[in-house]
Amino acid sequence: MEQVRSYVCGEWFEGTGTPMDLLNPATEEVVAQLRPGGVDHGAALSFARTRGGPALRAMTFAQRAAMLKTLAAAMHARRDELLDIATLNGGNTRSDAKFDVDGAIATLTAYAELGLTLGDARWLLDGPVVALGRSSKVTAQHILTTRPGVAVHVNAFNFPAWGLAEKAAVALLAGVPVVARPAPATAWLASRVMELFVESGALPVGALSVAAGDPGDVLDHLGPHDVFAFTGSSATGLALRSLPKLLASGAHVNVEADSLNAAVLGPDVEPGDDTWTLMVSDVARDITQKAGQKCTAIRRVFVPATHADRFEEDLVDRLSVVRAGDPRVEGVTLGPVCTARQLAHVRDGIARLLASGLRCAHGGAGAVRGEGVDEGKGFFVAPTLLRGETSEAGAPVHAHEVFGPVATVLPYGTAAEAVDLVTRGGGGLVASVYSADKAFATEVVLGLAPFHGRVTAVHAKVAGAWIGPGAVLASLVHGGPGRAGGGEELGGLRGLGPYLQRTAVQGYGPLVEHITAAGARGG
Repeated sequence: MEQVRSYVCGEWFEGTGTPMDLLNPATEEVVAQLRPGGVDHGAALSFARTRGGPALRAMTFAQRAAMLKTLAAAMHARRDELLDIATLNGGNTRSDAKFDVDGAIATLTAYAELGLTLGDARWLLDGPVVALGRSSKVTAQHILTTRPGVAVHVNAFNFPAWGLAEKAAVALLAGVPVVARPAPATAWLASRVMELFVESGALPVGALSVAAGDPGDVLDHLGPHDVFAFTGSSATGLALRSLPKLLASGAHVNVEADSLNAAVLGPDVEPGDDTWTLMVSDVARDITQKAGQKCTAIRRVFVPATHADRFEEDLVDRLSVVRAGDPRVEGVTLGPVCTARQLAHVRDGIARLLASGLRCAHGGAGAVRGEGVDEGKGFFVAPTLLRGETSEAGAPVHAHEVFGPVATVLPYGTAAEAVDLVTRGGGGLVASVYSADKAFATEVVLGLAPFHGRVTAVHAKVAGAWIGPGAVLASLVHGGPGRAGGGEELGGLRGLGPYLQRTAVQGYGPLVEHITAAGARGG
């Protein structure tokens, strides 16, 4: 039986307490075990600050970049093994497993390449020199220096590899050590990735730790130079950021939470044309990829009222050929959701939306027997499409995210109404507009921008190079306001922001220039 271990204070640790079974969500067979207790979080954070932090800060950006490149290579060398774990413990199809593992490798590589461009610097200049008064003798320069603390990363169950690597890549490049906590249910993959990282020899001792299992009292040990980054539900994010001890710590808090992501079809798009087909494909993929367990998945689909019936029909046709089952069975295109708890959440969510007046066009909350699986086993949900007959139907669809293979089609009339309906979601990670009408696209994109971290303007001409709105790229900001948590991650150099302190150095101009130029790079 595989025993999932933690790596803290430079040593491997199996944990204490009653073992927790980690399941194959397709068959409900036990594939690994995790003992959830026993990590001394105070010691882990102190070790990271006193050992990992100084070692990282002594490195240049280029040296940290070389470290990230080695970590990416370590994952790539054992890619097939990692994909197998993602299938066994995450219920991922091969394609979905690649989305997680390859996303992790790509993000590490992207930040390695970015770090190389920063060269031998150890801190960054932030903007030009500022003259303070008429005389050039008194000036100021903003600089960005590494926080002398530790980053605590709480990652979600749906992307155990990408979630670990994405957050860690940015923090490590900034020079901040990390203590990461993967979600227990899928922690096997994160733990194995950590084993590869340690075996690579690239990490300074204390630079990166993985504490699987019970989060315990980790928040009690945060201080004003630390960073706390959380990915998960908006309810949990709100509860965490409201804790008096977290508020009192002064730590920088970054939350990435629920998102009722939307896609809007422009009135210029006709049934069957290239843009129409592209949007149908994107929505179908987001319903089924990772069994809909993506924070960027399209949840609400807004279509001109005149085309809503046809769009529903075309989408149902796409979903009708989806095969749910054990991802190891050839031809299966939809795996299970990750846990029994998640299955109950999805079923309850579908029932809640149906009770609000929406109609089930395909799928539903009923039991599904997966291909290659014994009857009654597996956490399967049919790919589900709900439909509102009017723009005002199903108010909960704008307030409750069903984190599974579920989306809802709603009609709209004007561009202004489309903007109003999308923004009822309270803030999101990504919204998409499918249209070649420049006036319509401009009105909707700019109307949605203040409510989202990313807005995509989709035209048929991008079809050959289009990767879909759900792909999170290292070069673009990932995060969003309101319900989405109000945080920001990635975005190239912007991603380093939470881990760097911006300081205005002011005084005698030549002295300020000498102080800030040594070992720095323009930002």
